Amino acid sequence: MRNFHFAGRSTVHAQNAMVATSHPEAALTAIEVMRAGGTAADAAVAACALLGVIEPQSTGIGGDCFALIQPRGEGKIVAYNGSGRAPMAATAEWYLERKIHSVPLTSAHAVSIPGAIDAWDTILRDHGKMGLDTLLQPAIKAAEEGYVVAPRIAFDWKNQFEKLKNGTNTERYLLPHGKPAVAGDVIHQPELGKTLRAIAKNGRDAFYTGEIAADMVETLRGIGGLHTLEDFAAHSTETTSPIGTMYKGHDVWQCPPNGPGITMLVMLNILSRFDLTKFAPLSIERFHLEAEAARIAYMMREQHVADPQHVHVDVAGILAKEFAEEHIKNIRMDRLLELPNVAPPMNPSTVYITVVDKDRNVCSFINSIAHSFGSAIVSNNTGVLLQNRAGGFRIQPGHPNCIAPGKRPLHTIIPSLATKNGRAVMPFGVMGGQYQPVGQSHVLTNILDYGCDVQEAIDMPRGLHYEGVYQLEDSVPAEIVEGLKKIGHKTTSVVGPLGGGQAIWIDWEKGTLTGGSDPRKDGCALGY
Repeated sequence: MRNFHFAGRSTVHAQNAMVATSHPEAALTAIEVMRAGGTAADAAVAACALLGVIEPQSTGIGGDCFALIQPRGEGKIVAYNGSGRAPMAATAEWYLERKIHSVPLTSAHAVSIPGAIDAWDTILRDHGKMGLDTLLQPAIKAAEEGYVVAPRIAFDWKNQFEKLKNGTNTERYLLPHGKPAVAGDVIHQPELGKTLRAIAKNGRDAFYTGEIAADMVETLRGIGGLHTLEDFAAHSTETTSPIGTMYKGHDVWQCPPNGPGITMLVMLNILSRFDLTKFAPLSIERFHLEAEAARIAYMMREQHVADPQHVHVDVAGILAKEFAEEHIKNIRMDRLLELPNVAPPMNPSTVYITVVDKDRNVCSFINSIAHSFGSAIVSNNTGVLLQNRAGGFRIQPGHPNCIAPGKRPLHTIIPSLATKNGRAVMPFGVMGGQYQPVGQSHVLTNILDYGCDVQEAIDMPRGLHYEGVYQLEDSVPAEIVEGLKKIGHKTTSVVGPLGGGQAIWIDWEKGTLTGGSDPRKDGCALGY
């Protein structure tokens, strides 16, 4: 299949264990953990903690985490929702009285309680052999002894220079010498190292109670936030069952709402009614159908998906065949559907990690601080960069995703898992904010419809229909761009790459694992 416009990298193969991450150091850390007897969950947490130091624009302990885990690659899949909640004082009325009609993305109001540390702790309790004391050591070492900045991370650092210059404590913590880090720079974060040490020693409570929590609350309240120590102490991770749909003989699983994985499942339900193999993988028709499926699915998400602890979300109804059919009958190949223009308020940064260990425990794991460098608020003395995930709320009474006390915002991060006859065949994910449901559908259909291997599926040129414009990577051929314009798409070329993906394919018959990792990031797949 490798006959597209550029030669991609080759797949990685192994028998024992496999990992794919967005940074080679993180992949190596995960392998070392598994070689030392750790599980897929242990490896994912260690890799993610390290990424929170060395890929600071994308993730960190000030963010949220979701995961899907299938022990031994068969049977029950467990979904972990480690998303944080709004402060108990955050009512829509409070904001409207102050003439605040949307959440400012670099304000304290954009910071929901970070859920990652509690999620890691919960996942390790259920599926790990090691504790945070061991697994945080690589991250502590990187923070205290320094790490070397990788090229893609430097690109993001430069792009976010203005944001960091105007943030809270960001100049002190994230702009060494007053300018963005460049590839090859060595960065130290001793305060963050000290915070990680405290968590390694005293567990999740060190983050949610005591000095560290007090410092976060003091920082946020000092710039107008509504957070309290009680908000932090009350945080907990939700353990649930995944939701899924069938595509080409495979079950595809996602975390339930307030995660937005249901968006990807609706896209698959729509695409499953078309025979994509009639069209080339790089064709006007394929890109058009993907865009129409995305527009329908994203409209559904804006109208229906929110925190089910606060709003009824009819998951079964949304995933029913009838829901997709209603729109499919209107799709035309020569023009766009007339749909209301949906402008979701988030376009974040994320890291996605996929791991399969020697016992075939499967871990699909994602961790994010929302936008690049989150809220650009670093807690005064702890070095913790806080997410701006509450920017995903509306301040619009009656909207399902309206901010409310203790409510979780509509999220964007989605770990995915494909199974066949109950057995895991591919834990995968595509990071990159609003792109994720489209990216996952694109990668999965590349494999199941077009016979790509995991690396080819990830490499292939991408597009995202967002806010009424089809954003296309430069690698999309000019004739496809022109063809899309002719049928009514407004197109634009994206400056940065769209998202970044990782996937592992499990071949049960051969007893082998095949990994792929996105060249749009710094990372790689590694196995042994």
